[in-house]
Amino acid sequence: MHILIVDWSGPIPALKYGGTERVIWGLGKCLNALGHKVTFLVPEGFTGDFAESIPLDQNKVLNDQIPENVDIVHFNYPPRQPINKPYIITMHGNPKPDEHIDPNTVFISRNQAERYNSDVFVHNGLYWDDYGTPNLDNPRSYFHFLGKASRKAKNVFGAAKIVVKAKGKLMIIGGERWTSRNFTRGFRYVLNPNITFLGMLDDAEKMKVMEKSKALVFPVEWHEPFGLVIIESLYAGCAVFCTTNGSLPELLSPEVGLASNDSDELAKALRNFKYDPLGCHRYAKEHFNAEKMTLEYLKLYEKVIFGEALHAENPAYLPEKNQVKPLI
Repeated sequence: MHILIVDWSGPIPALKYGGTERVIWGLGKCLNALGHKVTFLVPEGFTGDFAESIPLDQNKVLNDQIPENVDIVHFNYPPRQPINKPYIITMHGNPKPDEHIDPNTVFISRNQAERYNSDVFVHNGLYWDDYGTPNLDNPRSYFHFLGKASRKAKNVFGAAKIVVKAKGKLMIIGGERWTSRNFTRGFRYVLNPNITFLGMLDDAEKMKVMEKSKALVFPVEWHEPFGLVIIESLYAGCAVFCTTNGSLPELLSPEVGLASNDSDELAKALRNFKYDPLGCHRYAKEHFNAEKMTLEYLKLYEKVIFGEALHAENPAYLPEKNQVKPLI
């Protein structure tokens, strides 16, 4: 099978921020290992040796950039024009309430699918060999937050609130200390000596921080479609404490973390949880690997190639399932 993977997010592989880029990189590697031909249609900068790459030109008609010998096109954003080849669309974000959703859309968690009246989803997986083997024997003395801290919905100050209640230390990966937003919204945390802002880190630096962290604290106040930071942290041997919004509860088991919207309950869990770095690591490798994800996508590719739509009716936003619960 010849699969064309299309994305407009940025060059791959991603060395710092870039969730979709990490997912499709692993997907391409695994498809190649299974004997399929892979071509990427992505922004310039591809450096892999397992696939061909065509620079995506967003000013040109998409159909004119799709090779004739492609069997299926795997979009990672909704195309704005009809496509002449069999295709699927992975929905990495949350569509707007009035947005048209294609019947060949694949969601990335059960929760995300249910919020749009669908049951078609494939959990993201990562190519763990790229991450190396974390040191699971390190002493772990603090907690961490990982994400784009400037986004209010990621709730970095909620993470600080929980860790301060637990009398712990917090390392913030993906956030700068000296910003105007921090001074207006979280001044008391900016000056707290137990909270450290590390800024944007590359993969190696990020892993070094997580290898010494007990847990990810991730109290988001939006419906996280999947949450790659969850599985990255688990892989590094960290437990996860988060809110119940979006997909987060379905990514955990009681052995690797807790989802709750009660900051007191989360703070208590941080203090009393039975931490098991090896168990967390194995959990991520078993449940959220690129190989498992790839096999699920192959089933959908075959279905679409044989002329079946993934949905009998277009998925649609369900207001009653899209209510966000705040951290209290």
